[in-house]
Amino acid sequence: MKVLLAAVNAKYIHSNPAVYSLRAYAAGFQEWIEIAEYTINHRAEAILADLFQRRPQVIAFSCYIWNWKIIQELLEEIPKIMPETDLWLGGPEVSYDAPQVLKHYPCLTGIMVGEGEETFRELMAYYCEGDKRLTEVSGICLPDTGLTGLRQPMELNRLPFLYEEPDMFQNRIIYYESGRGCPFCCSYCLSSVEKKVRLRSPELVKRELLLLLEHRVPQVKFVDRTFNCSREHALEIWRFLKEHDNNVTNFHFEISADLLSEEELALLETMRPGLVQLEIGVQSVNPDTLREICRITDLKRLQETVGRIRRGNNIHIHLDLIAGLPMEDYDSFVNSFNTVYHMQPDQLQLGFLKVLKGSPLCEKAAEYGINYRSAPPYEVLYSKWLTYEQVLKLKQVEAMVELYYNSRQFVHTLQALEQVFPYPFRLYEELAACYEARGFLKNSPSRSDRYEALLDFAVSADKEREALYRELLTFDLYLREKCKSRPGFAADRTPFREALRSRERDKREHVEVFFYRVWESALPGAGIRDMQDGGPFFVRFDYNKRDPLSHNAEVTIL
Repeated sequence: MKVLLAAVNAKYIHSNPAVYSLRAYAAGFQEWIEIAEYTINHRAEAILADLFQRRPQVIAFSCYIWNWKIIQELLEEIPKIMPETDLWLGGPEVSYDAPQVLKHYPCLTGIMVGEGEETFRELMAYYCEGDKRLTEVSGICLPDTGLTGLRQPMELNRLPFLYEEPDMFQNRIIYYESGRGCPFCCSYCLSSVEKKVRLRSPELVKRELLLLLEHRVPQVKFVDRTFNCSREHALEIWRFLKEHDNNVTNFHFEISADLLSEEELALLETMRPGLVQLEIGVQSVNPDTLREICRITDLKRLQETVGRIRRGNNIHIHLDLIAGLPMEDYDSFVNSFNTVYHMQPDQLQLGFLKVLKGSPLCEKAAEYGINYRSAPPYEVLYSKWLTYEQVLKLKQVEAMVELYYNSRQFVHTLQALEQVFPYPFRLYEELAACYEARGFLKNSPSRSDRYEALLDFAVSADKEREALYRELLTFDLYLREKCKSRPGFAADRTPFREALRSRERDKREHVEVFFYRVWESALPGAGIRDMQDGGPFFVRFDYNKRDPLSHNAEVTIL
């Protein structure tokens, strides 16, 4: 007997904790369980061939919005070449409409609904020991008899550790779960369906994290929906991470910033730069929208907290917005964008509403006039408040934010350019129009094209400071890397060639000449000065020493 747990991840760097948790929990049956991980970038034909060559008697797929399309394609073909293989599905993409999925795919043996660990272990007993019938296994939906009964939420301390051999996950993100459920009831989120929060024992969590720290894994992402919903839980784990910091591992947490206490903030301020990064869902600053989606947020407190964390200059801050929510039209979203942008996050994610099966918002979509794509990820097309044309416009702005703001490759250039526009959104809106005119929105531009496009855009908006923008782009470029060839927009350095060469100490450095004091914007308390200052000035970029948050080279003024 071979049972294959199949995961199709969004990227290679991702892992699928669900399939590892199922196998780990099925104690006594693990010799019959095999895991296969693919990505959505694999061709369905290649996955199909690999599944066939493994010769399993049972295949169980973990289904999510990002992989459902390719799994559907596989379900059409697997029965043709493996007619005797039992096919099972599980995961959020099939848990909320299991009878309909079974009806559409008669090849399926059944669907595991909700939490799967105990259900899967009983299925293994059914296949390997034959001591019960399928109808006696709770938590599954069968073609003929329907749902056999819902599972009660399990006690999380019973879950075994997934990463006893962390070396198996080299060069991949480790996903870690210290709790399930969420205390909030945001209507667009599946976590709102289960309001009860369950936490693993802090002592158990610390033992498991210690193993990951000892193996010096690069990154651990906590998948807890609101990590700091229990202050005591968060404090105990954060204190442990600070005390056992290995100077390598980064820990990612999703939190509610307005819940952070003075004690938590004081602790976070003492963390090594790069030890912790925080993802904070703002979603909207429109009070009517927040009320309609049942999201409780103290926006004033959130802004103050984000500002304080940012001033600590030791924690990467990721802020989220969602376009397409009820009660938020284009102008309202522009206001939300500008408000969040002014909080100066390291990353601003401009996302679009996904109408998820099983979510309360899905049930009210017609009432809101929300039309969304029929296929995953069920993204909003338009609503009562936002037209399809406006959604497309926001998509273009999102592309500009990703290329220029979130890449962190143009920080100083953007700081100068922001001064030209009445508010930040207008900058990215007009930059998107410039990209569209160049045809870059359809054909992804090269790295050098992105620099040239931003220069042309800056000059068209602010002709008098062209020389400054050339200097700033050069500065931003060399902060990240020692280029093999000098960019065409940089000032002529031929007269200074010998002086530059004499100032470079090794191959991991670069010395550049500037005529404007652009580097002052990289120093604490200094802003961009755009006056010519009699130059030249020399700046050394040391790529052996990088900022742990921005990854920029250390800068020395010579």
